Amino acid sequence: MSDSIQQTPGQEPPQRNIQTYVFGGILIVLFVAVCRLFAPFFTVLLWSTLLYVVLSPLHHKVIQKTNLLSTRGKILKSVWAGVFAMGTIILILIPLSLIASVFSRQIIELLRYARDLFNQKPQMLRELFDNIARFIRDISVNQVNISGDDIQQHIMGYLTSGLQNLLLMSGNIARNIGGFIFSIVLMIFCLFFFYADGPYLAQLVLHAIPIKREYISTLTGKFMEITRNLFFGYIMVALIQAVMAYIIFSIFHVRGALVFAGITFICVFIPMIGGGLVWLPLGLVRNFSGDIFGGILFLVVSGVFISLLDNFLRPMFLKDRIQLHPLIIFFAILGGISAFGFNGLILGPMVVILFLTVLDLFLTEHKISGD
Repeated sequence: MSDSIQQTPGQEPPQRNIQTYVFGGILIVLFVAVCRLFAPFFTVLLWSTLLYVVLSPLHHKVIQKTNLLSTRGKILKSVWAGVFAMGTIILILIPLSLIASVFSRQIIELLRYARDLFNQKPQMLRELFDNIARFIRDISVNQVNISGDDIQQHIMGYLTSGLQNLLLMSGNIARNIGGFIFSIVLMIFCLFFFYADGPYLAQLVLHAIPIKREYISTLTGKFMEITRNLFFGYIMVALIQAVMAYIIFSIFHVRGALVFAGITFICVFIPMIGGGLVWLPLGLVRNFSGDIFGGILFLVVSGVFISLLDNFLRPMFLKDRIQLHPLIIFFAILGGISAFGFNGLILGPMVVILFLTVLDLFLTEHKISGD
């Protein structure tokens, strides 16, 4: 009787199976360790990647006629990478800094004005809140039983807590200014190497993913397409609507115009209602305050040039390239923000769309049909 273990054809030796499991375990441990190493820089890497994906077509057009194999071409490639890296950050940082400065000043002034108004003109505000409460009871057929005093108490509570939160936030920003500057330097560093060696770095990462090359190409193309379409179809549209809101609010002398424009930028992601969550209450308050003509004109102009603008801009930018219902996009954004913070604005829809793409590839691979 032989001591050797009989092995059927095509069967893996037990020793090889053990080696495979051990090697797979080591690979998983190392992958977790690598993720842990890069976790503190996730936000920097994410937004550097997104900015590179959005602006890389322009960068390619600039260097497409340059002979990158020559010494002069290599130098020009590095120079253009530095110019685009610095230019990208400057293009974003300067406007954001100005907006943040004006925004913080306006919101503090707005909260103080509202608090002083409560103290100096209580009778006028009581009449306004009584009218709003009556309007709410009428449209809800007395299902929402609310009084002017209830509205006033809630608003006063929000104002007090808002001022306290702003003071705390200002202190946190002052303490974290060093970290912010460090993040900006890292972004410039990342963008430089993305612009200089983007295709090489992408191939290096994609080569390590153990799936078919054609699937890698599909997912890469989908990632690039999603990033650009989400940026132009959602973020740019929201930004344009916020700019229009700021112009309209300024024309109608709305106090804290930039603050309400910033809130409009967030609200336009909500399906059906969108920016109406901001300009509709502002217009109604103007009506309840006695300026009937001005209030109606404000509502009409805001409805046309803020909310209806979405119906023209979004199809123009997207052109049906994102085949998802707006409700799914909305919940993907909400879920993304809940899970990833501000990064979820992009990560939420991206995860959903990439999941559906991978699911489609899986069904195609296994010849599973939904028909």
